[in-house]
Amino acid sequence: MDKTSVAAVLGEIGTFLELKGENPFKSRAYHAAARTIEALPEDLAVVVREKRLGDLKGIGEALAEKITTLVETGHLEYYEELKESIAVGLLDMLKIGGLGPKRVRTIHEKLGCRTIQALEEACRGNRISALEGFGEKMQAKILEGIAFLRTHAGQHLVNVATKAAEELMTALRDLPDVIRLEVAGSLRRRKEIVRDIDSVVAAGRADRIMAAFTGHPEVMSVIGAGETRSSVLLKSGIQADLRVVSDGQFPFALAYFTGSKDHNVAMRQRAKDRGLKLNEYGLFRGEKPVACGDEEAIFKALGLAYIPPELRENTVEFEMAGKGPVPRLLEREDLRGIFHCHSTWSDGAMDLPAIPALAAELGYEYVGMSEHSKTSGYANGLSIDRVRENQKTIDSINASWKAGRTAWLFKGIECDILPDGALDYDAETLATFDFVIISVHSHFHLSEAEQTKRVIRALQNPFVTLLGHPTGRLLLARDGFAIDMPEVLRAAAKAGVVVETNASPHRLDLDWRHGALARSLEVKTSINPDAHHESGLADTLYGTGIARKGGFTKDEVITTMPLARMKKWLAERKGKAIHSAAGRGSPPA
Repeated sequence: MDKTSVAAVLGEIGTFLELKGENPFKSRAYHAAARTIEALPEDLAVVVREKRLGDLKGIGEALAEKITTLVETGHLEYYEELKESIAVGLLDMLKIGGLGPKRVRTIHEKLGCRTIQALEEACRGNRISALEGFGEKMQAKILEGIAFLRTHAGQHLVNVATKAAEELMTALRDLPDVIRLEVAGSLRRRKEIVRDIDSVVAAGRADRIMAAFTGHPEVMSVIGAGETRSSVLLKSGIQADLRVVSDGQFPFALAYFTGSKDHNVAMRQRAKDRGLKLNEYGLFRGEKPVACGDEEAIFKALGLAYIPPELRENTVEFEMAGKGPVPRLLEREDLRGIFHCHSTWSDGAMDLPAIPALAAELGYEYVGMSEHSKTSGYANGLSIDRVRENQKTIDSINASWKAGRTAWLFKGIECDILPDGALDYDAETLATFDFVIISVHSHFHLSEAEQTKRVIRALQNPFVTLLGHPTGRLLLARDGFAIDMPEVLRAAAKAGVVVETNASPHRLDLDWRHGALARSLEVKTSINPDAHHESGLADTLYGTGIARKGGFTKDEVITTMPLARMKKWLAERKGKAIHSAAGRGSPPA
């Protein structure tokens, strides 16, 4: 197990102990250990091998033994037994927004609720509101959370599906019968939410491939097994489907199982208009097959340039591909740096001095640090005095910057947009940052008109560089707040503000559906990981996918700028902001 997986297990143990009402200090110890392991700036396996776990803060002998077992074997009997001792329904309740382990335990102990259905019945009978510390508002919120869960049942975050697909493909890729293999479906289209994993394999014979697929260690149950198609349910809860075809059929099967339903309908109609027939098995003129060695040949036969998988949603792709080559979309390798990262100065788990080397290992030339601002007390937001201390620390770290070995740190902030649209610091403080991200972190209940007015007012502050997670959504946990995104994008265009593509797989916000409008308004984006842990620094993979779905090219993403150009760009913006603020006569709020 790597450190991310180990940290996840330790965190779950802490949660399980809370659910069982164990000593709170014991639970906190596991959660603290999870944070320590997640923030570890080196390979956990090396630390285990060199027996240095005891040197880490909060890792005693018992915890060190469990962590060692997890790293070396991938399993921990204590964890499995603890998980087995808790009703599955209680774990399901934790997925409801606002319900932590303590509340779930109270509901279970006081009312005997062991399932979400029982919890809903208790809410309908006004029994939850009668519990101490709950009330009618919490009861209503729980009902909303249950409805949200049911709406999104059977859906999975893209990072979870990607990891599961990679494990399956690794097991199949090197089998001697495999000629070609690709993941298809919504995962290949880089959708933010995935229902299942579709894969297509070209092979001479299918039996050994199907046996390896249905017998994979991550398979919990086999839904169906056939000669050319099998379906399984993975331990992660995701259904995975595999189809085996001949090499000649492979391009057609891959294209068919990749495109959305509407895209495929449009493709078949386009073929029909040209006297052809297109399906998952081939392209035909009458009964005669039209040979196509790859997907590009299929599109060419239909008078189209190649359409990247991310665009196959029947939105603008046919108009684009009918005019000539589709513009080269952003590639992850184009990114030269990142913004929107949190360290232990606010609510992150990474030590600030460790970040430059971690980022450089991923190929980043710079990192824009953006701790939370003072209003976000729950996230250890920075007071003005702490802002100064933080900036001095960054200057000290940059003093030892080495090109190619460490990333440059830009001094920034994630500044709260207050309910009236004012910002969390005055102009004098904002002028000390290299850049300013503004975000909504509270008052999600405002009407669409009020929320839109609030954000637009904030965008008009000359010190603003980027708008963070513009809808505030948390995928499969919370819908975005009501806001008129077209109006916000127009305001951002007028102010010259970048609208981020938050790359956290829990957000992926800016929504790709607003990409075309943003680009038409010449609003640029930035692929920001919103990283709170080391593992989050690599989430640009998912942000790149969403930006590609929105049609963004390299030139439309600011974080493709090299370091020298980014320094100049930020300095010019800051100079204009200072000049603008001075011209107003009074500092903007």
